[in-house]
Amino acid sequence: MKHHNAAALLPAALLQELQGYVQGGYLYVPAKGTARKAWGEVSGYRQELDRRNEAIREARRRGTSLEALAQAYHLSVSAIRKIVYQK
Repeated sequence: MKHHNAAALLPAALLQELQGYVQGGYLYVPAKGTARKAWGEVSGYRQELDRRNEAIREARRRGTSLEALAQAYHLSVSAIRKIVYQK
């Protein structure tokens, strides 16, 4: 998330109104409902995790133990179990 200086973006009247609520702090302004991106959508990390999780499930189907998967992917056995049984 990129930070912006409100004084550079907002009209003076709106800036003064906001300063009545927040001064010198950070204010999160959420995107409008349809413009909001899901977690990891912008960076591509969500797709990367989906590919990793599918590889884990495939390895498990081929008979790899939960313990071996946990060691290979540097995750706990509990985390591997959640990935394997989520679908």
